[in-house]
Amino acid sequence: MGVKDIDVRQARELQENEGYTYVDVRSVPEFDGGHPAGACNVPLLHRDPATGQMMPNPEFLAVMQANYAPDARLLIGCQMGGRSARAAQILASAGFTEVCNVMGGFGGAYDRATGQVVHPGWSGAGLPVETAAAPAASYEELRANAGS
Repeated sequence: MGVKDIDVRQARELQENEGYTYVDVRSVPEFDGGHPAGACNVPLLHRDPATGQMMPNPEFLAVMQANYAPDARLLIGCQMGGRSARAAQILASAGFTEVCNVMGGFGGAYDRATGQVVHPGWSGAGLPVETAAAPAASYEELRANAGS
């Protein structure tokens, strides 16, 4: 099965009523600054301390595979929707079958030319937000499960 694109309200509905897990693929500092309630954090990219540039997280897929079964119901979100779309495709290509990309992510997606909101974000939609990770939801804990 391919990746399904959904909006933030659909994501919350799936999270609350169908047992989907929201996986925030933003960096650890972004996640710590605020994230969807109940989200786990597995960054697709990390900021390189030497250059300040975002670099791929080489452990992304291994951490996901160590923590989630191939048929796990996953909502993949980021800040606007770009990183999550890429992460969702990586997961689908690796055999994950129930993957949804959350369009608009946490902060919302905007049309670059007009500045208009294309997809509202989780925080802007007034959905529940947290700043502390739930037990076993931080990247450090999930990464430890992968033996990294």
